[in-house]
Amino acid sequence: MTVSDRVFQRMKDIGMSQKEFSEKTGIAQSTISEWKSKGNNPTAEKIMPICSVLDVTPEWLLSGATVRGNRSRKPDFYVIDKESEIGQIIGEISSMDQSKLDRLIGYMEALSEK
Repeated sequence: MTVSDRVFQRMKDIGMSQKEFSEKTGIAQSTISEWKSKGNNPTAEKIMPICSVLDVTPEWLLSGATVRGNRSRKPDFYVIDKESEIGQIIGEISSMDQSKLDRLIGYMEALSEK
């Protein structure tokens, strides 16, 4: 199953029309129609908006894989929308110099000790 196949299957599962999907993702209806008619897949910059609207993980959208139970290997990374609260925090952290970063880590460690 391709990425576009999973998009259309998920839309069907949740009862979402192409028009509604287009409005929520900001992706042109003509582009979505091309995915279906030509078998094209969404471009990389469309993955996060698609995942957000369809309420799926990028891992599932790209591969169809899901984490089941506690035997699956946990990912070594997080995929976070940079517009989310956590994404904004990470953006601020990434712009800090080393001394501010060290102080922040110290604060976080102190807070976690309670």
